[in-house]
Amino acid sequence: MSSDPWGRVDETGTVYVRTADGEKVVGSWQAGSPEEALAYFERKYEGLAVEIGLLERRVKTTDLSAKDAQAAVDHLRQQVDEHHAVGDLEALRKRLDDLLGTVESRREERKAVKAKQTAEAKEAKERLVAEAEELAASEQWRVAGERLRALVDTWKGLPRLDRKSDDELWHRFSHARSAFSKRRKAHFASLDAQREETRKTKERLVAEAQALSNSTDWGATSARYRELMQEWKAAGRAQREHEDDLWNRFRGAQDVFFQARAAVFAERDAEQQENLTRKEELAEEAEKLLPITDLKAARAAFRSVNERWEAVGHVPRDARPKVEGRMHAVERALQEAEENEWRRTNPEARARAAGLTGQLQDAVDRLQRQIDAARTSGNDAKADKLSRELEGRQALLDQALKGLEEFGG
Repeated sequence: MSSDPWGRVDETGTVYVRTADGEKVVGSWQAGSPEEALAYFERKYEGLAVEIGLLERRVKTTDLSAKDAQAAVDHLRQQVDEHHAVGDLEALRKRLDDLLGTVESRREERKAVKAKQTAEAKEAKERLVAEAEELAASEQWRVAGERLRALVDTWKGLPRLDRKSDDELWHRFSHARSAFSKRRKAHFASLDAQREETRKTKERLVAEAQALSNSTDWGATSARYRELMQEWKAAGRAQREHEDDLWNRFRGAQDVFFQARAAVFAERDAEQQENLTRKEELAEEAEKLLPITDLKAARAAFRSVNERWEAVGHVPRDARPKVEGRMHAVERALQEAEENEWRRTNPEARARAAGLTGQLQDAVDRLQRQIDAARTSGNDAKADKLSRELEGRQALLDQALKGLEEFGG
C-alpha cells in the first residue's frame, strides 16, 4: 500500500483522496505501482488547478460573458466533485467559489453599466426627438433638412432600448421628420407655382421689351422701359433654369434701344455743340453794336444777326440760358435806345412836357409872391406853411424841366 498527505492506494489498487468528509474513491489502478497511480491522479489534480487558473485569468482580463464563465465554473466544479484527482480538492472548490463570486460581481457591474448606457441612450434619443419636433416647424429648409439627416445618423449610432420605449420614441422621431418633409414639399410646390407665374410674367415683359427695341420715340420709350424694369423687379425670381435666359433677353432688348438712342443723342449733341459755337459767334457780333451810336444802323445790323441766329437751331440745354442772355441784353439795349429816341422826337409828348413845365413854373412864382406878402405883413406862420408847399412844387418843376431837356429843350 502507498499513500501521501492527500491520498493512498490500497492492496487492491483502489485509489482514495482525503477530503473533509473523509476518504473518497478516486479510481482503480492495475497497470503499475501505487506510486505511479498516485502520481497519475496528482497530475490530474494539477491539470484541474491549471484550468481553474486559466479561467481565473480569463474572467479578470477578458470580456468573457457571465453566462459562459458560469458554465465553465460549473464544468470544473463537476470534475472536482467527481473526485477523479488527488490533491487539495477543497482548495479548488474554494477557488471556484471565489471565482463564481467574481463572476457574479462582474455580472452586476455589467448590468449596472448596461443600465446606465440604456438610460443615457434613452435620454439621448429623447433629446433627438425633442430637437426633431422643434425642427419640424422650421422654415429654414436647407439647414433644418441637413440637421434632421444628421440626427438620423446619430440615432443609428445609439444602442436600442426595450422594444416599447424604442418604438415609441422612433414613432415620434419619424413623425417629426415626416411633418417637416410634408411642409417642405408643400412650400417648394407653392414656390414652383409662384415661380412659374413669375416666368410667365417675365416672358410678357421680355416680349414687350423686344417690341420696343426698335422704337425711335426716345422719351416715351425710355419711360416705358423704366416701368418695365420696376415690374421686372416686383415680379420676383423665376425658376433657376429660366431666370438667366429671361434676363439676358430682357436686357438685350433694352440694350438695342438704348444703344440706338445713345448714337442718335451723340450725333445730336455734336450738332448742338456746333450750333452753340455758331450762336456764341453771333452773340459776340451783336455785342459789338454796343454802345449804340447810330440807332438805325444798329437796328438793321441786329436784325441781320437775329435772322442768322434763328436759322442756327438748338444748342445744349445747359448752355442755352447764357448764350441767349447775351442776345437779350443787346436787344434790351436797342429797345431802350428806341424808347429814348421816341420820347425825344415825339411832338405831342414834347408839347405836354412844355405845358406841364409852364404850369408848374406859374405855380412856383405865385407861391413865392404869396410868401413874400406874408413875410411883409408879419404872418410868419402862413409864410412857413407856404414855403413847405413851395418846396414840393419846386421839386416837381425840376423833374419836369429835366424831362423837357430830353426833348432837346
